[in-house]
Amino acid sequence: MNDIEFAALMVSRVCHDLVGPLGAVVNGMEVLEDERDPAMRADAIKLVTMSADQALARIQFMRIAFGAAGSAGAELDLGEIGRLVSGLLEGGKVSLNWDVPRLYWAKDWAKLLMNATLLGADCLPRGGTVTVSVTGQEGGDGINPPPPGFRIRAEGLNARITEDVDKSVRGEALSVDARHVQPFLIHKLARIVNAGLTLTPLEGAVEITAG
Repeated sequence: MNDIEFAALMVSRVCHDLVGPLGAVVNGMEVLEDERDPAMRADAIKLVTMSADQALARIQFMRIAFGAAGSAGAELDLGEIGRLVSGLLEGGKVSLNWDVPRLYWAKDWAKLLMNATLLGADCLPRGGTVTVSVTGQEGGDGINPPPPGFRIRAEGLNARITEDVDKSVRGEALSVDARHVQPFLIHKLARIVNAGLTLTPLEGAVEITAG
């Protein structure tokens, strides 16, 4: 897969994630135009507001996780990253436990953490909890910071890693479609930061580690 094909698949993923909430906004506005019943109008306003908030949360997340926000070599605040991930998952079946101190990580490491957390949520088709913690913060000589690392535990009913996702994360997929391009992005980010990324299926959970 060349760079143009990869970029096209990422755009398809972004469009797919935005179609749902933006379509709901349009539907709610159509109801407001035609409906005179106060209760129905209140429901339509609630739908528009909720869907617009969802679309905004997705855009804010994808701008960092998928995009080129920030200059080369920039560091990102993990507190803000946690806020973006929390906003993305808010109102869904997956809850977030962001057990991460206020640190600043290199942009590509932060992007890897964001995408791996999203993958953890995607491993929970019936919902559950994603717990994120950082590792590898010990050591360092006062001048060179210790290397980053993280552990993500996605726990819930029917937690699983599909074979296609596993192959995409490892970079072993023979072909990648729009559905699996985000796991393939994780593979590319892990190679960029030279992180040893592992996905481990457990009893009722999936664990993702990097470091």
